[in-house]
Amino acid sequence: MYSELDPERILNTIATLKSRIGERFPNSGLSRVSSELERLGIESQATTQRLRQPVWSLRIGAGIGVLGIAGIMVGVAMVALRISAPVEGRNEPLQAIEAAINEIILLSIGIFFLLSLETRVKRRVALRALHKLRSLVHIIDMHQLTKDPERLFAASHVTASSPAVHFNRSELARYLDYCSELLSLASKLAALHVQYLNDPVVLSAVNDIETLVTGLSNKIWQKIMILDVVLPPAPAEQRITVQGEASQSAQSRA
Repeated sequence: MYSELDPERILNTIATLKSRIGERFPNSGLSRVSSELERLGIESQATTQRLRQPVWSLRIGAGIGVLGIAGIMVGVAMVALRISAPVEGRNEPLQAIEAAINEIILLSIGIFFLLSLETRVKRRVALRALHKLRSLVHIIDMHQLTKDPERLFAASHVTASSPAVHFNRSELARYLDYCSELLSLASKLAALHVQYLNDPVVLSAVNDIETLVTGLSNKIWQKIMILDVVLPPAPAEQRITVQGEASQSAQSRA
């Protein structure tokens, strides 16, 4: 149960987060981003199932091709041995054997191409899905880009081109927290694509997304820490947060 990621549980978590964002920030851009993440989550679940299942048409075709190439290799080897049997000359048999070896090498490359065809097709599918997730990660970062805690306590430095401040201290902290959760869930969706596909190229792409998410999350948490230091939450707000976390823990235990 805890040895692999469960796409259904990830989708349920995304749906819950989308509801939380929609209830606290209705009709906001972040709410629409969460809906897009849910849509990509459904696509990732379907893609994961596709990557998990064997592509029998490619496997059967590759098997037929390998048998055909193996037959050609056997024929080339027999012809080379037949030519090298007479000992009338010295150069002719060596040239025939060298040509046969080159043919066998080329045919071996063809066998490798056929055997890796299914993996390369699945790799293309996974990379296409990961590209969408990477783009969404950058979009999430764009939504938190101008949410700077300094704007809450440095109103005198506001210019005509400064972004408008629509949040108070509590709303800004919650908004940044939602952005961090969206990034984390996007990273988990990316990890699904290597759960059943052992491919170094796809694994490298997933690691790049996780590294990107980690860097962006660190920036968000730096803002949250600045917010907690400069504008610490009120005691009433702390009690509400603690009660909410206790309620969530009770529900998870139930």
